[in-house]
Amino acid sequence: MKLVYIVPSLILAVIIAGLLTFNVKKKNTDITREKTKVAMIMNGSIEDHSWGQSHYEGMRKTAKELNLDVMFRERIPADRTSEEVMEGLIAAGAKIVIANSFQLGPYVQNVAVKHPDVKFFHASGLGYSKNMSTYFGRIYQMRYLSGIVAGMQTKSGNIGYVAAFDIPEVIRGINAFTLGVKKVNPNANVIVRWTKSWNEDKACARATRALWAHHDSIDVLTLHTDSQEPLRIADSLGLWLVGYNLDNAEMYPEHFLTAPIWRWENFYTPHILNVLKKKFVGRNYWSGANSGVVDLAPLTNHVAPETIDLVNSERKKIQNGSFDVFYGPIEDDTGTIRINEGESMSDSDMLNNFNWFVKGVIIDEE
Repeated sequence: MKLVYIVPSLILAVIIAGLLTFNVKKKNTDITREKTKVAMIMNGSIEDHSWGQSHYEGMRKTAKELNLDVMFRERIPADRTSEEVMEGLIAAGAKIVIANSFQLGPYVQNVAVKHPDVKFFHASGLGYSKNMSTYFGRIYQMRYLSGIVAGMQTKSGNIGYVAAFDIPEVIRGINAFTLGVKKVNPNANVIVRWTKSWNEDKACARATRALWAHHDSIDVLTLHTDSQEPLRIADSLGLWLVGYNLDNAEMYPEHFLTAPIWRWENFYTPHILNVLKKKFVGRNYWSGANSGVVDLAPLTNHVAPETIDLVNSERKKIQNGSFDVFYGPIEDDTGTIRINEGESMSDSDMLNNFNWFVKGVIIDEE
């Protein structure tokens, strides 16, 4: 009879020991149990309805999922001031520092060297180190799709494009958009005006008004700035709008068509989780259509069904790898073949050497 009682007792003891071991193991591996401090350095505002807000909204979702305490710093200039801000946030306990502007690159690198135990992420940069990664998305793929929408929508064949600087990132977007336009409307032109500023409202408004003054046949307008002034002015003129960074259809219900947009939580969540798991690797990330980082805002009811069908078809080709935007033959604005038939542009050239425009781009200057 004693054996009858001893065996259940042993079984119970084993079960209890197992549960205790499980709980200890769970406690030791629960890497999000305690809050981690993260600093986000921004060149703009968290309420700009554009680049800055796209990072803010993405990080808020990541913070909720990973139990992060995020310290946002807005409108940080690309100078030594940014280093002082980062140093202060690290002193306040930040274990991860994120800078969301290309122009902050040199300053992020300087601070990263001084703090090897802190992990750094630099948006739209290219260099990396043991404790710093750079990241961006193949938003040019979504630019191409939005160009198809613009090309199908225009009646005049003249599409306006208000852009910040003639750097590879911006030129890549202009060219991708134009290739989308030309796919459906071979005779159309994309007319570009530079603002020389990412987010200064006055400069962006001035460039938009100058573009319209020189080319009042434009009936669709898109942009690569963080300011909403180009869309606001174009909306007041009754032009069709293709946005950027965020889906702002509710702001411009009468004229908004779509926008290439960012879903940064799909980058921040897995990569910050890797930091918490101590699996961080410094490298450059360039996420494509299948990553969820880049997307196209839902096409509004101003867009024709046949346009929607074509966009969906082209998107599937990009996602399954049977097509990408810069597949030859591609001709530049001087008539020279830049990419031969059967060839494609390398990532290195797209990232570093885009200093030319495809056929159909017109630069509007004084």
